[in-house]
Amino acid sequence: MNKVIVITGPTATGKTKLSIEIAKHFNGEIINADSTQVYRNLDVATAKVTEEEKENIPHYLFDIKDITDDYTVFDYQKDGRNKIKEIFGKNKTPIVVGGTGLYIKALLYDYKFNEEKNNNDFDNLTNEEIYNKLKELDNNIEIHVNNRKRLVRALNYVLNTNKKYSEKEKTDTLLYPTLFIGLTTSRHNLYDRINKRVEAMINNGLIDEAKKIYDTNIRSKAVMTPIGYKELFMYFDNEISLENAIDLIKQRSRKYAKRQYTWFNNQMNIKWFNTDYDNFSNTIKEVVDYIECQK
Repeated sequence: MNKVIVITGPTATGKTKLSIEIAKHFNGEIINADSTQVYRNLDVATAKVTEEEKENIPHYLFDIKDITDDYTVFDYQKDGRNKIKEIFGKNKTPIVVGGTGLYIKALLYDYKFNEEKNNNDFDNLTNEEIYNKLKELDNNIEIHVNNRKRLVRALNYVLNTNKKYSEKEKTDTLLYPTLFIGLTTSRHNLYDRINKRVEAMINNGLIDEAKKIYDTNIRSKAVMTPIGYKELFMYFDNEISLENAIDLIKQRSRKYAKRQYTWFNNQMNIKWFNTDYDNFSNTIKEVVDYIECQK
C-alpha cells in the first residue's frame, strides 16, 4: 500500500491493539507518535507497547532516548520522516500510531521547524508571567493562559528565531498520501476506561517505576511531562496521600483526553471509528474495510 496510515485518538481507546492488526493486514511497520514513549524506562505510565504485544511487528522510535536527553518535535520530524522513507523503500506500509498531535502534524505536513537549540522550561515563571512576556514580544498571540505547554513552546520559538509566533508559517499540505484513522467512544465510557486503566497501571507496577525514577532525583522534561510520575512524586514527598495521587492521575488523564479530542478535530481530517470494547474484532473489521476501500 502506497499510503501512510495514521492511528490516533485519546488514551485508552485501543490504538496499540488496532495498529498491530492493521500492520498484519497491510504489511505494515509501526512508527511511534507518542512524545513520552521515545524515552527508555518510562513504560507503565506511558502505556508503552510490550514485546509480547508487538507480535514481531517492527516498531520504531520507541526507547530511543534516555530520560536526561532533550528530544524536540524538530528531532522527531527528522527521525520519523527517515523511517517513513525506509519503510516505503521496503515496499511496506508506514503506520504512525500515537496521541501526540503535534508530532503527527510535524511528521506528515510541510511544517518547517527551526532546530530548537536553546529550549527553556521556564520553571521559574508562572503561566501568567510567560503569557505577559509573550504579549510584550507579540501582541497578536492567541494562546490560553492555562495552556502552559503551548506558551512555553511559543516563547522558545520567539526567543530562538526573533520572529512572531502569531506569524509562524503553517501549512495544511501533506507530504505523503495519508489515511487518518481515529478511535473514539462516548465520554462516559472513555472516562470509565481511563479510570480503570490507571488502576491497572498501579497493579502493574507504576508506583515502583515512579519510585525508581524519584530516587534518581532526575526531574527532566521527559520525567515531568507524562501523567503519572509527578503525581506520585507528591505522594513520595508526603504532600498528598496515595489515594489522592491516584485520583489526581485519573483526573489529569481525563482532562488530557478531552484536550486531545479538541486538537484532533481542529487540526486533522480524521475518519473516526467507535471502539467496540466488547468485541474489538468488530472495530478491526470496520477499519480494515475502510482502508481497503481507500486503496
